[in-house]
Amino acid sequence: MNKIFRFASVMTAAALAIGCSVSAAVAEMITVTDLAGRVVEVPLDPTRVILGEGRQLYAISVIDREDPFKRIIGWRNDMMNADPDAYEKYTAKFPKGLDLPFFGTASSGEFSVEQAIKLEAELVIFPLGQYESTKELNLLEQLGKAGVATMFIDFRLRPTQNTIPSLALLGKVFNERDNADEFIDYYLKNMKQVFNVVDSVPLADRPLVFVDRAAGITAGECCKTFGSANFGRFVEEAGGVNWGSTRIAGFAGDVNQEAIFTTDPDVIVGTGANWGVLRKGTTAVLLGHNAIKAENDKQIAGLAARPGWPKLQAVQNKRFYSVYHQFYNSPFHFIAIQQLAKWFYPEQFKDVDPSANFKELHDKFMPIDYSGEFFAELK
Repeated sequence: MNKIFRFASVMTAAALAIGCSVSAAVAEMITVTDLAGRVVEVPLDPTRVILGEGRQLYAISVIDREDPFKRIIGWRNDMMNADPDAYEKYTAKFPKGLDLPFFGTASSGEFSVEQAIKLEAELVIFPLGQYESTKELNLLEQLGKAGVATMFIDFRLRPTQNTIPSLALLGKVFNERDNADEFIDYYLKNMKQVFNVVDSVPLADRPLVFVDRAAGITAGECCKTFGSANFGRFVEEAGGVNWGSTRIAGFAGDVNQEAIFTTDPDVIVGTGANWGVLRKGTTAVLLGHNAIKAENDKQIAGLAARPGWPKLQAVQNKRFYSVYHQFYNSPFHFIAIQQLAKWFYPEQFKDVDPSANFKELHDKFMPIDYSGEFFAELK
């Protein structure tokens, strides 16, 4: 049975380092610059990799397309908890994923150096958001002394800035540059499909957009939003004015709903996913690979009917939407940007079909097939 292994002591890690695998010691090494700006030596085409975040598998999938688990020997359990639809789909096709041990997050001090060494890991890939905590806990130093390389990638903190270099880094290290380059070209083409239109829209003509982060994830609670990062940035790239950019100093933060009522934004976009595992009784829109449109139509109507919300112009004008939350942490976020642009400027983007594009992405690049619902609109 999978379990989260507790953080090992420095003494234990040092002792176990003596038994580090021969294969890791003789692997061909290359020098790369990771997304934390570190110049590091990592094994070329590693066969024993630990994912510091389970949802990194989204990106791994477009690099190792035939079998995204072929080099993975451990991962975090965030995909299982936060995106169980995707977890179910991946592990149904690749049952080996069910047997992988779970590692805790570095920020909570639960990543086990001891277990990484026992598994003879060659490389641990961390998300950039864990950089400071890995330094504070001396985790990078401990892994390095044990002969385990580390690198950072990012699809969450600055996704529109860091997706291309993160994919290029994965392609180089995994010796799959052609796959990485092919997807990067596809990414750029789809991003330009939006930029080439909205760049000419004057600021005064852009809609004010409130992003309701994880809308309804905990019944009765409201609200959180994004600053000028992540989904806040997606709104701006799609030609909107992000409500939170001048109100939230950091990545995201809490919002008093009275502030929303006072400003009365033109458009409201909630993010949703199947959070039934994390929150029993959630009122979120359960978007994902197993989502059912009729059920999510009811869920989004329920969010629009929260006390005070029916008076908002976004609700009255049916400019009240929901988008798949997990776009915020994957190289597929251009699909969300396309849908946002289509909602903001329906006439200019009438010929753009983000759902069809997401299906095409699955058909061309993904080892799992497309299914489910990733957007919802108030009827």
